[in-house]
Formats: sequence, structure tokens, C-alpha cells
Amino acid sequence: MERNARRAQRVLAGMAYTLEGTVALVTGASSGIGEATALRLAAEGAKVAVCARRADRLDALVERVHQGGREALAIEADITDAAQADDVVGRTIARFERLDILVNNAGVMLLGPIEGADPSEWQRMIDLNLAALLRCSHAALPHLLRAAENATRRVADVVNISSVAGRVARAGSGVYNATKFAVGAFSESLRQEVTTRHVRVGLVEPGFVETELQSHNSPQVQEMIRTRFAMEERLQAQDIADAVAYMVTRPRHVAVNEMLIRPTEQPG
Repeated sequence: MERNARRAQRVLAGMAYTLEGTVALVTGASSGIGEATALRLAAEGAKVAVCARRADRLDALVERVHQGGREALAIEADITDAAQADDVVGRTIARFERLDILVNNAGVMLLGPIEGADPSEWQRMIDLNLAALLRCSHAALPHLLRAAENATRRVADVVNISSVAGRVARAGSGVYNATKFAVGAFSESLRQEVTTRHVRVGLVEPGFVETELQSHNSPQVQEMIRTRFAMEERLQAQDIADAVAYMVTRPRHVAVNEMLIRPTEQPG
């Protein structure tokens, strides 16, 4: 009898978690990867706070979550503003009283040669892709550490959405590369600081995903992107949401620190 009980405990220890009773905050959730991730985490059982600048889209997303029988909170904010980034976390805690998962997804990709570039576009990428991620992580960390001490799940997660551009530098994407390389460095440093307290830090690096991200560029750059990634089958936002869900539902003793995900046909 005792042997069977120990075996059952070992089996349970190896099972993936559901997200029942957890709270997730997803930035950049008004479309694409952020939207798909919020829906997926809600389907796994989490309450979700969703943040972006487009309030109408957030409201529509929250309605979809509610239709699935889950709780959600829409937070309209520009997280490039430090006070608003802090407030997003504060409002999540005020509503749900805890935070177990932070998905730093918000980002912008403005490509083009460094020579003759508009430095204001560089600043937009630095502010959103990097600085906002740092601020949200900093504001969320005390609550994540507290959640990791909770007896029901006893683990918390930060998932940072980076890119293949955080591994491979290319001509025409230097500053975008720089922001994504920096996200990778920050993620690894943070991981080393908090992993013994069971806050897991994961980095997801998608290849080409069919989202609105490319539409922020000039027509010439969009044509360059289409030429570079002339594939029949590209990743969809749901593919990346699946990766995030996989990371955060692992057993407490398993940390998936990095996932590089390309379309099968993408060579580099």
C-alpha cells in the first residue's frame, strides 16, 4: 500500500499543471500572439489580464474569454510609460489579488538600413521591445515570487517573446536585432537570479509569424520581408500560444528556458 502511494506521488509530480486558480498578465494582447496566448491560457484555466493600447480590441477579447467561462480584465495602457507599466501590474493585483504568469509580448518591428534611418523608429523599438519589458518584469517580480511560495502550485513564470532576430543578426534589422538580443540576455540573467525560488523564466523565439507585426513597416520593407520569407506555410499566432502554454504548464521541477520556433520551410 505504501509503495503504491509513493508511486502515485511520483506520477503526480511528473504531470503537467493545469492553470486553474492562477492569474496571467499578457501584454500586447490586442492582436496576434498576445491575443492567441491570452485565449489559450484562459482555456487552460487561468484568469487573464490583457494589456494594450487598443481598448476596443481588448474589450472584444475579454468578451471571448467570458464566453469561454473564464474571468478576464482589459487594461488599456501604453507600457512605454513607466508609470503605466507599473499600473498595469497594480490593476491586475487589485482585481485578482495575485499574479502567477507574466507574458511580455508587446513589441514592434521597424526594419531598414542603419544608414539614413529615422532614429525615432529606433527609440520606439527600444522603448517597447526592451524598456517596457524590463519595467513590467520589475513590477511583476514581487508578486510572482509570492505566488511561487503558494502551496497549491508553488511555481510562477515569466515568458518573454523574443524572435529569431534575437539569435541571428541581418542587414536591415540592426536595431530590432539589438532589442531582441538584449531581451535574451536579460531573460538569462533574471533566470539565474530567481530560479532557486521557483520563478521560471522562458524565452520564446519565433520565426516568421503571420501577424500585424510586418504592417508597421514601409511598403518597400514589407516587400523585402515577403521576398525574404517566401514560404507557403508560415507560423500562426496559435503556434506560439501553444509554446507559451507548454512552458507554463510543466511540473514545478521542469523549466523550459528557451524555445526557438520556425516555420518548417524557413532556413534561417
